[in-house]
Amino acid sequence: MRIFGKRACSGIIVCATIAMVVAQSASAADLGSGPVERQERPLLASPWTVSAMPYLWLPWLQGDVTVKGVTGSLYVNPYQVLEHLERMPWMSYIEARNGPLVLYNDIFYAKLGVNISHARTFGSATTEATLGADFSEGVIEAGAAYQIAKWDRYTAIDLLAGARYWQQTMNIDLALTGTLDTTGLVVSGGHAFARSGVVDWVDPLIGFRIRQLLAPGQELMFRADVGGFDVGSHFSWNVMAAYNFNIWVSNGVTYTGMLGYRALSVDYEQGSGRTTYQYDVVQHGPVTAIAVKF
Repeated sequence: MRIFGKRACSGIIVCATIAMVVAQSASAADLGSGPVERQERPLLASPWTVSAMPYLWLPWLQGDVTVKGVTGSLYVNPYQVLEHLERMPWMSYIEARNGPLVLYNDIFYAKLGVNISHARTFGSATTEATLGADFSEGVIEAGAAYQIAKWDRYTAIDLLAGARYWQQTMNIDLALTGTLDTTGLVVSGGHAFARSGVVDWVDPLIGFRIRQLLAPGQELMFRADVGGFDVGSHFSWNVMAAYNFNIWVSNGVTYTGMLGYRALSVDYEQGSGRTTYQYDVVQHGPVTAIAVKF
């Protein structure tokens, strides 16, 4: 009986010791101090959100243009813009946001036929008949915005600064008459052409943007900027008001619609006399877009 009792006690002591070791190991694993099996680390979320937005802008073009000393009035309505597009236009806006900081890029390009009226040649007030003009315009804007104020999570103000690159070509087709001074013009087949070649310049710009949250997924936005300052053009300005609204959210991607109105004006001039190129025009009209945010 004694021998059995000693063996039993020894077995109990061994079992208790094993149990304590197992318990301590389990406790140590829970605290993270023991060996841990290899696990896949979750991917860190990027601090940047990106929004890509193709858009459609149908503007009126109103103002005065001068090419090779030939000055005329430009007027094109949105219907004529659509009717006389000579190739597919490109219009896109991309914005990347990280907290209060925003980097953006806006590209606009279109080539179309336009009407030039009340044309007159350099040094003469004689009005000449025009048969039209070919006009192409590319505008590339890049810049940054920074949120400087926010109230009640509903209203925010951003300051912005950047540059706007312009590239244009303008070919005015004039009816060849006996009173037309063709100096500096290209004459062919009863027509005289005032051709600008490629004209380009860069305007610095500064401005602001106000964003007003109406409801979850709905926002009003107003933006205004000024530029030029005789660095590129004499002066330019741009304003836009828009209503943004969420359409659909799927797999972390938000699809947003936009309805708005935009006006862009520039007064640029280079050369003198018969080498003058001047473009003093306002483009304004409705704009609509679909944005993808991720």
